[in-house]
Amino acid sequence: MKKIFAGATALAAFFTTAVAFADQPRPWQWRFQEAATGIMEQIEWFERYTLWFIIPITLLVLALLGWCIFRFRASVNPVPSRTSHNTLIEVIWTVGPVVILLFLAIPSFQLLTAQYTPPEEPKLTIKATGNQWNWDYEYQVEEPLSFNSALLADDARAAAGKEDLGVFPRLLAVDNEVVVPVDTTVRVLVTAADVMHAFAMPAFGVKTDAVPGRVNEIWFKAKKEGLYYGQCSELCGKDHAYMPIAIRVVSDAQYNTWFTAAKTDLNGANKALMAAVDGNRNVAAAGN
Repeated sequence: MKKIFAGATALAAFFTTAVAFADQPRPWQWRFQEAATGIMEQIEWFERYTLWFIIPITLLVLALLGWCIFRFRASVNPVPSRTSHNTLIEVIWTVGPVVILLFLAIPSFQLLTAQYTPPEEPKLTIKATGNQWNWDYEYQVEEPLSFNSALLADDARAAAGKEDLGVFPRLLAVDNEVVVPVDTTVRVLVTAADVMHAFAMPAFGVKTDAVPGRVNEIWFKAKKEGLYYGQCSELCGKDHAYMPIAIRVVSDAQYNTWFTAAKTDLNGANKALMAAVDGNRNVAAAGN
């Protein structure tokens, strides 16, 4: 019995880890993806915080509307009031919203400041250029690495070793993922080569427009290893829906190995990295 329980615990831990350490859109999803960065955690907190104001205000307005409809309907109030001034009511509906807006504005500005203020100087800078309908990435280091990332065609899955739709979903999987090290502040310079696009990664809490002739800057610091998916979020033409973004977060050692190999053989480096990640997953599944 103890062995069965230990095996079940290890298996449960594996699946829990698989879900927690990567995220992607889910069918009928109505909440945020699981946060993978500190900024996304702050966004989730702010959303819960605002609901403490939004829900009571919505219920209050609904109740007042219902009361007015019932209390002042024509059948019971044939002669309407001609009141044009009430100092107390005017003070309440002026001061009340101002106080509420202050409670919303202060944490909102704090979050906005954090989104544009990295906690440290970014250790890695990547330029992302949106095209109709794919992304060009350039690692801006001493020896730059550049590659294109496009939607993975169904007939190319086998050759790429990406046949598992659970890990590489249809319409989200790409041929070449962006690879970054975990717990590292990454700067992303976002622009476009033709029309407006938008670089969005929900689990990281980042989203910015890609505008031709302009460079916008965002940053993230992923705290969990895994494969994360986003999409272009600006209507950019007929294939806008087929312009995914995929970022793979790995350990420092895995990133360094991948980057060194990718300079001469990107496909080989990607496959080697996938094998290393799958190997770690198999070890976790075995409970070792």
